Amino acid sequence: MIDIIIITIFILVAAGIGFNSVDLLSSELQKQISDINSLRCLGAFCSSILGLIFGLVAQTTYRHIEAEIKSISIEVILTRSIGLVIGLIIANLTIAPIFLLPIPQEFTFIKPMVAILGSILFSFMGVSIAGVHQRKLLRFANFNITESGSAKENKFEDVSIKIIDTSCIIDGRIEKLLYTGFIEGRILVPEFVLQELQILADNNNEQKRFKGRRGLDILHRMQESFPDNLFVYQSYYKKVSTVDAKLVDLAREINGILLTNDYNLSKVASLQKVAILNINDITEASRLIYLPQDILHLKIIKPGQETNQGVGYLEDGTIVVIEEGEKYIGKTVSVLVTSLFQTSTGRMVFAKAQSVIS
Repeated sequence: MIDIIIITIFILVAAGIGFNSVDLLSSELQKQISDINSLRCLGAFCSSILGLIFGLVAQTTYRHIEAEIKSISIEVILTRSIGLVIGLIIANLTIAPIFLLPIPQEFTFIKPMVAILGSILFSFMGVSIAGVHQRKLLRFANFNITESGSAKENKFEDVSIKIIDTSCIIDGRIEKLLYTGFIEGRILVPEFVLQELQILADNNNEQKRFKGRRGLDILHRMQESFPDNLFVYQSYYKKVSTVDAKLVDLAREINGILLTNDYNLSKVASLQKVAILNINDITEASRLIYLPQDILHLKIIKPGQETNQGVGYLEDGTIVVIEEGEKYIGKTVSVLVTSLFQTSTGRMVFAKAQSVIS
């Protein structure tokens, strides 16, 4: 409906201008025209065609602007609006004394120019400052506060916002953690992370294309299952080019927690005092702890690096090296844990074969 209204307004305004444009002709030329009403109608018709063209352009521009505004989060719109209002107030208070200065008549044009330039300058400054201190403004306005506890107690707690990176989405474990409830609060998916997933999904390399499509599928399922927890966040970063740098800057800007499984990103973020929640650490911490003299039952898959060693795996992926287990390859055996060894890639269990189960 709004599209028809916009186009109709442009056509009517253009037709009115064309109809009355004949009055701009001199009186002598108007006297020479035999049928001035026909000329007015012709002018209105030609102008209405131009109005239709401009109306279509205006309608397309309006829809484009509307789509852009809808894609921007309410937090960004709110904080930028506050910054704009504050900037205009400061501009008016600052520029007002200039109009009281005794300026010669020849230079009075300076006053409106200074007013316009000052308003633009302070408005831009207010929006920029609001973008930098967005999180503080939202906290001041008591936004992004999630209720915790029972409604009868009427207690509220500030829940930190998590920012998820590309590798963590593709990994897929975050989806299971959401179902279990170990990850709570708001999870932001930055727009540049979505763009990276789309680039991967459109890549010519089959492996990269599979990862990109897997990540988009996981995000789609998460948004359907947890619509109140998952949000797409639009933010602009012109100074940094890499996705990792943008993630760190965004986490610092909104005082959020970076959700990742990238070891290097975790270290870089930690050096910049950004809170990190590493999925690998959660997985490692949730693994069962085995002690010497514990009995395990597992299938020996392949030979080990040393003579007569066999290698098996627990359900959580932990490597078990079995002494004298090479002869039991392909069989399920009972093993006795002798020692444990922690490596940079995970935990290793050393055991000794006891008896064959199957």
